Amino acid sequence: MEYAIYKFEFSTGVHFGTGMLNESAYTFQADQLFSALYIEALKLGLAEDFYQSVKNGRLLFSDAFPYVKSQYMIPKPMLYVIPEKEGDSKQKKAYKKLKYIPVDLLDSFLDGTLNPNQNNPMREFGSFQQQTMASVRNDDETTPYRVGTFYYNADNGLYIILAYESSRERMLAEDLLESLSYAGIGGKKASGLGRYTFILGKDTKSLLDRLHKKEGRYLLLSTALPADSELEHVLENASYLLTKRSGFIASQNYADEWRRKKDLYVFQAGSCFTHSFLGDIYDVACGGAHPVYRYAKPVFMRI
Repeated sequence: MEYAIYKFEFSTGVHFGTGMLNESAYTFQADQLFSALYIEALKLGLAEDFYQSVKNGRLLFSDAFPYVKSQYMIPKPMLYVIPEKEGDSKQKKAYKKLKYIPVDLLDSFLDGTLNPNQNNPMREFGSFQQQTMASVRNDDETTPYRVGTFYYNADNGLYIILAYESSRERMLAEDLLESLSYAGIGGKKASGLGRYTFILGKDTKSLLDRLHKKEGRYLLLSTALPADSELEHVLENASYLLTKRSGFIASQNYADEWRRKKDLYVFQAGSCFTHSFLGDIYDVACGGAHPVYRYAKPVFMRI
């Protein structure tokens, strides 16, 4: 597989769901991106091509991770690391609180020499705000409500890793990413949130070298779930966290009323494995008129 790094430069704030309207995450997961791109593929008549490319592993993508100026952040590996200053309680707490680390400092993290208090670019990443919006009912009664919104500081944003088999899959992904950029990603797009431009990342050698590495543990860079036949083997000596993926089905053709997707428990990005797996696209429909797909295929980095 070949890899490309795409940066999302947001011209507006974003609202990525946490289950609370007045809150917002500052990143999104690979399954959210797949769903958004699939909707764009339906509009462009490319849905079957896109689905088969992803299903058969010719086109994969990571979760969205922060970049801070020229630094690309990756999820902290879920490994037990002893800090260099083992007796320093502040150092231990700082290690535990880390969620992302610069890819250039991965080795320092793994050998315990990273100083999180001095090397934490996430402090300058952006800021959370609440916007007041209003819904207007049929009787013209206006009801205000608050929406959690995240704003990225200048020169900061999100990036994804695209894994592709050939230029054909890469061009397909770029066409869909461009189409999605006009609609936006995340919630409250009709209010103007989530608009972005995407560009090919620069200064990515360190990140790409890591992605092409052939030895070491597998660090998961996307929410993913092995097929049943893979699961027992994958769990050997693994260190991981599970997260529940759910939500409502955004389709007017699926059913007469809003319905929830089936819950799916997947491995979080940052989980570490001694064995790789292929994962799958799972149907999480609940008896509606058509399948509802949940992306759960992995992108790995060896560490």
